[in-house]
Amino acid sequence: MPTDLPGKFDAEQKRILALTLVPLFMSLLSVSIVNVVLPAVQESIHAGSSELQWVLSGYALAFGVLLVAAGRAGDVYGRGRLFILGVSLFGLGALVSGLAPTPIVLNIARVAMGLGSGFLNPQAIGLIQQYFKGAQRGKAFGLFGGVVGVSVAIGPVLGGVLISLFGPEIGWRAAFLVNVPICVVAILLAKAWLPDSAWEPVPAEHSTSSMPVVSKNGSAPRPKADLDPVGLVSFGLAVLLVMLPFVESSVGPWIWGSMVVAAALFVFWAFWEKKYRQRGGEPMIDMELFRTRSFANGTMLIGLYFVGVTSIWVLVALYMQSGLGHTALASGLMGLPAAAASAISAPIAGRHIVRMGRPLVLIGMGSVLFGLLTTALLVYLHGQVGLSEWWMLLSLTFVGGGQGLVVSPNQTLTLADVPMRYAGSAGGVLQTGQRVGTSIGIAAITGIVFAIVAHSTWPTAMVVGLLVIAVVVILAGAIGVRDVVTSRREAQAA
Repeated sequence: MPTDLPGKFDAEQKRILALTLVPLFMSLLSVSIVNVVLPAVQESIHAGSSELQWVLSGYALAFGVLLVAAGRAGDVYGRGRLFILGVSLFGLGALVSGLAPTPIVLNIARVAMGLGSGFLNPQAIGLIQQYFKGAQRGKAFGLFGGVVGVSVAIGPVLGGVLISLFGPEIGWRAAFLVNVPICVVAILLAKAWLPDSAWEPVPAEHSTSSMPVVSKNGSAPRPKADLDPVGLVSFGLAVLLVMLPFVESSVGPWIWGSMVVAAALFVFWAFWEKKYRQRGGEPMIDMELFRTRSFANGTMLIGLYFVGVTSIWVLVALYMQSGLGHTALASGLMGLPAAAASAISAPIAGRHIVRMGRPLVLIGMGSVLFGLLTTALLVYLHGQVGLSEWWMLLSLTFVGGGQGLVVSPNQTLTLADVPMRYAGSAGGVLQTGQRVGTSIGIAAITGIVFAIVAHSTWPTAMVVGLLVIAVVVILAGAIGVRDVVTSRREAQAA
């Protein structure tokens, strides 16, 4: 779908963006909004601590495990179908969550919401890959990154506002029910707005398979529905077993044995994918993709980055409420300037990422690092001399602005050389790394903070937590630096 001006969107592309980014925003918002409404949930339906944990972990596990399988299904069966399935599941789960009379009903509904998010997210990435090229794709992913940044930061604010407006009993239910009408509209618009090609498999000529695809009469056949079920199941189980001990560590030390099984499953999966391709099948992920430097480095970089940065807003919420005694709304407001900065910087980055490349991602990570270190200093000064905690509004703005320069630009670069036939599943791998990184990071970093709080003060624990995140960001940045150096050496050699 060409446009007259490079980088400009035509009417159909604008509709596709609006259609995909709004449900995507809802699905990511549901990750962060729940942290604020959990106390109201506990009081309203008398949920225990383990049941509250599953409100969070049930969604995260279902979301993370399904990403790659859903991405591959969209590649094979058509992204429009999987998009509607994801939005429908998410909307149904949100409806039942908002009306849930008991904790077990709420937890089942949250799993359904997680499954819906898992189906939905890879289709959004796949549709952008399919219908946007070059500078257009960079801009589209820039808007995608803005949605990611705003959804993470605005969730606690929206949760606090709903609790304040409607009270604890109705407010937490409204946090789920607000998604339902949006899902209904998204389903109707998807049927009206998505192009015909979005409902069909990606043509086989985009496949990375070296085998010719020709029918008996010499014409190009309809792509076969090669879903690679063994690859999908083994990878999904491996991801589940990696995430499980981090979201359910309270059940006992034995659960960490799942990591050994997960490692074995990953080895089996890699072996299976290679053999499956050699036999002429179309694997879930062509393992040759990991030989592509942009895909391999970008996936490692963002997975490690998410180990750190997604814990920032959890720590801020804990520090503001448990450490300083602020309300949920006041705690949520701390993220507003950062959300605004991310919403501004991500589209700007999208316009320049094709020209600047990975150095732009490193600039963003430098901004995040500066914001982390400055926030740690402000927390320390608050504990020592009583400096107002609201100065963090300024320092965290650098985190939000940097976030907009990292997530979507890295996504554009990572998927740039991925064949269209694998756009959905490759996007699922990328997002799976983010979800696994998030689970590991939140469990590990909050564990460190709570251990310090037990023997010291909240300012000390907060400073240590922020410094740990800063170290993780530096390590992720080292991968980006290596990628830039290698790229320049290859350019010089060429």
